[in-house]
Amino acid sequence: MSIPLPPPRRLIDMTVDGEPVRVPEGSTVLDACSAAGKDIPTLCYGDTLTPKNACRVCVVEVEGSRTLAPACSRRVEPGMVVGTATERARHSRKIVLELLASTVDLSTTPRAAEWIEEYDARPDRFGEEAATVAQPAKVDNDLYVRDYAKCILCYKCVDACGEQWQNSFAISVAGRGFDATISTEHDAPLTDSACVYCGNCVEVCPTGALSFKTEFDMRAAGSWDESRQTETTTICSYCGVGCNLTLHVQDNRIVKVSSPHDNPVTHGNLCIKGRFGYQHVQNTAKASPADG
Repeated sequence: MSIPLPPPRRLIDMTVDGEPVRVPEGSTVLDACSAAGKDIPTLCYGDTLTPKNACRVCVVEVEGSRTLAPACSRRVEPGMVVGTATERARHSRKIVLELLASTVDLSTTPRAAEWIEEYDARPDRFGEEAATVAQPAKVDNDLYVRDYAKCILCYKCVDACGEQWQNSFAISVAGRGFDATISTEHDAPLTDSACVYCGNCVEVCPTGALSFKTEFDMRAAGSWDESRQTETTTICSYCGVGCNLTLHVQDNRIVKVSSPHDNPVTHGNLCIKGRFGYQHVQNTAKASPADG
């Protein structure tokens, strides 16, 4: 029996910051930059989702293009000349970071503080009266928390819940302009929505606006410490699909569960049992009087 194989992709020659780069046809500029060893900041980009072009921190300058191009979605072309650190590109990233950091809590966004320093962004220049999206966290279930004070409207959670992965369509964008926010239908609690608690929205959230209830509580108590956590990848024991789980363990207790994005079975996605059903692993039975 013969197995049909896709035709090999031809290689595209281009230039990134004056250096020749060769990448497969269909690659994005971000792929080419990564191949060239360039560190491009990204927020709304997700390696398991179709790019949304929402955050604009990955913009680069493409020779001959009138506007800056989002590296996460722009496909490479033969002979393309890309500048990742031009004055125009760096200035744009600086402004975007200033606007985001002045309105949104980026305290749990990986590398945000590093990028703000790298691009000399000054979010405080807008003054203390700058409008923010600050609001109380929504804690309406025991599995995960929605802290929209940290939401940058990247739409990754909407895509993961919608047609790209889960097809539950429990959340969408409500409102317009600055008042736009991620919401359930009629802003109902998650317990009254179409949410199936797969947690795939939590998996793709880049800022911590969505987080495990365990992580939220531990951060509030000051005990969350990723430097003390270990990660162990195993196979979910609930059914025969073979989903891979990465157990995040601190002080000999599972504090959250993720899934490898490069796994051919899950692609980073799990169901409610795989994502949140780990409590039985660490429940210790109390000794009965008969045992004594």
